[in-house]
Amino acid sequence: MKKYLLLLPLLFIGIKGFSQQAPQTEVTSYTQKAEFPGGDEAFRKQFMDMLHAYVDAQSYAINGKVTFVINIAPNGKMDRLDILPKIKNSEMFVDDVKYAMQKIKGKWKPAMKDNTPVDSKMIVKVNFSTHGYDED
Repeated sequence: MKKYLLLLPLLFIGIKGFSQQAPQTEVTSYTQKAEFPGGDEAFRKQFMDMLHAYVDAQSYAINGKVTFVINIAPNGKMDRLDILPKIKNSEMFVDDVKYAMQKIKGKWKPAMKDNTPVDSKMIVKVNFSTHGYDED
């Protein structure tokens, strides 16, 4: 019994040593967030309209929620797109979404931090299904 009591503290030390730490994320605070002419809802509407017009959802094996993370550069242009979760063989899908994004009318007013334009993100969630897709 004494042998087990001596091993108990070692067990907890070992578990703590192998436990995962939460990833560190950087939270950026803005003095002014990025603005699209007409507001976020106007952007979301145009984004969805362009997805419907230029992305044929039936051509891709996507079913479920997809998150589009769009980077707004300090010059007010959308310059990067991340799609989550990662979709297998998604090159054509990404190209179609980028083309649809180019068709969106209006230029972003960039986010500001201490009177300096900075990068910011716009997140749009879309629920794809075999019958079409909707904003989530």
